[in-house]
Parts: sequence; structure tokens; C-alpha cells
Amino acid sequence: MSGLRVKHTFRLPPDLSAQLADYAARKRVTQALVVETALASFLSGDSSEHLEAALSRRLDRITRQADRLAWHVELGNETLALFVRFWLINNPPLPDTALAAAQAMGKERWERFVETLNRRMDFGPRLKNEVSDDVNPSVGSR
Repeated sequence: MSGLRVKHTFRLPPDLSAQLADYAARKRVTQALVVETALASFLSGDSSEHLEAALSRRLDRITRQADRLAWHVELGNETLALFVRFWLINNPPLPDTALAAAQAMGKERWERFVETLNRRMDFGPRLKNEVSDDVNPSVGSR
């Protein structure tokens, strides 16, 4: 902006005035500079381009987060599939005489598993931290 200034007097609602003062204090600039910059941005013809650029950056970030989430879901699905396949191959069906004892033991083991899972979810460590990024080099950026 040029050195020549025209004085304007206007009134703001108290809450907006407080927001202006807080913002200017945080940025360590004058309130007049904040108002001047905001008006220039609002009145410029490229404000829609600025908005589009900001939305584009935000969508790109959300897309990257969704990609990471999809990778973790796929990792969980593959882990479960491998475990089930391994379990089915290595554990033949039980005879009827051993079924009751196996169910009782299975219930105890299940309860310990759930307790361990809860503890791990609360305090760690998490599987994602144990799985090395070098397992799949394309995951390194995720």
C-alpha cells in the first residue's frame, strides 16, 4: 500500500473487535494493518483463487490421510486372513469328547487376549510401530 492514507471511522461489534485485537496481538501487527489486509483480500478479484488453493491443499492432506488409513486397514485385513488360514491349516477339528474342555480353555484364553488387547490399545506398543516400513518400500511415505 502507498504511504498516503485516508482515515476511516467505523464501528465493530464488541466480539469482533476483541477478535481483531487478539489476532493483531498474536501476529504482532497493528489492528489497522489487519483490517487493511483483510479488506484488500476481500475486495481483490482473486479471493476465489486463494480459497480454491487453500481447499486444494486441505483436500490433498485429507487424501494422504485416507491413503494411510486404507493401508492400515489393508494391513489389518491381511494379518487376520493370514492368521485364520494358518490356524485352519494347523488345527484340525476336535473330537466331540474334547470339545467341552477346549471351549472352557478357549474362553479363558479369549479373556486374556481381550485384556492384553485393551492394555495394548491404552498403553502400547502398537502394531503399526512394530511393522517395519521396509516391508513395503512404497509405504515409507505413509
